[in-house]
Amino acid sequence: MEPQAKRWKGSVCDTDSWGAFPVLSDSQSQDVELIEAFAAPITNKKETSRIIGELNHLYPLIGLQHLKRVRACRDKGSQNPLEVLLCLVSEAPDLKAVSKDSLLPSSGTKWDGLGEPFVVRIPARAPLTRPQFEMASQHWPTSFHEDKHVTVALRGELFSTKEKSKMHTYMTAALTAAQAAKELGMEAVGAVVVDPEEDRIIAVGHDCRRDHPLHHAVMVCIDLVARSQGGGKYCYDRYTACQFSLPNAAENQEMSDQSEGGAKPYICTGYDLYITREPCVMCAMALLHSRIGRVFYGIASADGALGTQFKIHTQRDLNHRFEVYKGILSKQCEDLNDQNLEEHKFDVKS
Repeated sequence: MEPQAKRWKGSVCDTDSWGAFPVLSDSQSQDVELIEAFAAPITNKKETSRIIGELNHLYPLIGLQHLKRVRACRDKGSQNPLEVLLCLVSEAPDLKAVSKDSLLPSSGTKWDGLGEPFVVRIPARAPLTRPQFEMASQHWPTSFHEDKHVTVALRGELFSTKEKSKMHTYMTAALTAAQAAKELGMEAVGAVVVDPEEDRIIAVGHDCRRDHPLHHAVMVCIDLVARSQGGGKYCYDRYTACQFSLPNAAENQEMSDQSEGGAKPYICTGYDLYITREPCVMCAMALLHSRIGRVFYGIASADGALGTQFKIHTQRDLNHRFEVYKGILSKQCEDLNDQNLEEHKFDVKS
């Protein structure tokens, strides 16, 4: 199936005018939580190793292995070049006045190498992304095991110009389907399912809730993919923009062989979805159950389940997860959405 060739205003393949940014889990995207701890200057640098050993035994900082126990003093004018974490404020004895003597038992020559404690804010968990690491490091030195894939994706540099050109083509096909739905008086939402290995569109669908309240663009696409595999439930033949393609001879033989062996590909396994607007909860769960590989959407939705209200694709207790990217042809998707809203508002007033 070839994508429709409708030209969109501003949709000339300028891959620099938009980016594809990952929708990460909350643990990856939120600021690192900070908690309070006591630290103290090391007044005798020669005692550093012994002091660290004593503190590790007295206050082991369980669950905070990402933190380095010692840091360089930030006050360049200080006579003490190093500072050491003592303990969390929540673990300290409940005393009216906090001092070295009150925090560290058996005070005396054992702690002579330490100055008086002060309160610092430290990251409560290990950073998962470079932005989190840079923020955490402003408070206390932190170890970081970088995922280069995520770092590059956050910069909008994960996909090559050639890949973005293909993404542009697929989202343009989704926009064309959305326009077709709009002209029929339905929601201007279009979607395209792609086999990235074959670089081929499997199904194109748009909002069809005129027929059924559950026929969102995603649900239509999934059903059309099922039809391409010999299944499917509904017929969308009267909507010319809703189409599916049958597998080629080689794929058909492979599916036949797998079927005889008792296993065959499950609906959207390994496929990509391009959709003009962020899917809702129902559609996000349908994508999960159909084993979609990646989802690319243009703009967010108020009830969106892949970044706005929820991030279903990141839930660890589910048996399938997939990657989600937003921002593809966002300007064109936003313009079409705004036009649709304006027309619906006019219809309501009329």
